Amino acid sequence: MDWQSLWLSIKLAAISVLILIPLAVIIARPLAYERFRGKSWIEALIMVPLVLPPTVIGYYLLVSLGSDSFIGQFLQQYLGVQLVFHFSGLVLASVLVNIPFAVQPIQRAFEAIPQEVRDAGACCGMGRLKQLLRIELPLAWPGILTAVVLCFSHVLGEFGVVLMMGGSIAGETKTISIAIYDNVQAFDFSAAGNMSLLLLLFAISTLALTTALSRRMERNR
Repeated sequence: MDWQSLWLSIKLAAISVLILIPLAVIIARPLAYERFRGKSWIEALIMVPLVLPPTVIGYYLLVSLGSDSFIGQFLQQYLGVQLVFHFSGLVLASVLVNIPFAVQPIQRAFEAIPQEVRDAGACCGMGRLKQLLRIELPLAWPGILTAVVLCFSHVLGEFGVVLMMGGSIAGETKTISIAIYDNVQAFDFSAAGNMSLLLLLFAISTLALTTALSRRMERNR
């Protein structure tokens, strides 16, 4: 077992989730409650990572943020930030790829909250922020927890975009999925099998948990 790669994957997943969940709440709330022009296009844009191969997303990130690009040169020269082949680049890539896994469950959870409950909060003098903190978030917690579990598990097993953006630098960008690939390339099937089994068991547990939460949301609805 490559414990360093496993720890790096857990670290990447945890940081990505901490960024994704607040961002998803900000995005999902107006999508759930408001009607505005271009809403369907925004929802479609959010869903793009579900149908676009991760390697394609990784390629565009590599080209747009690499040392030869304007953005990459600006970040490196003026901010001292390097994203390509660096852990921070993996975080950015993971956030972009996993936005739909965060937004969709939270949006559905917000949509399941009865309008009468929100109206009652408004009648009690609650502003939008207080309604969010005291009414909506407590009622939407199954969707939020589903988003956390889905995002964490998906980042943990992400391969394509991680390989394109980070390569395989030990201790920096070599996640457990990259370690599995490297072990297969080196014909070390025993190590690759152990790490693959760990991800398989985690995936099964994740699916069981998200299914249970989805059923709970349907009962609440």
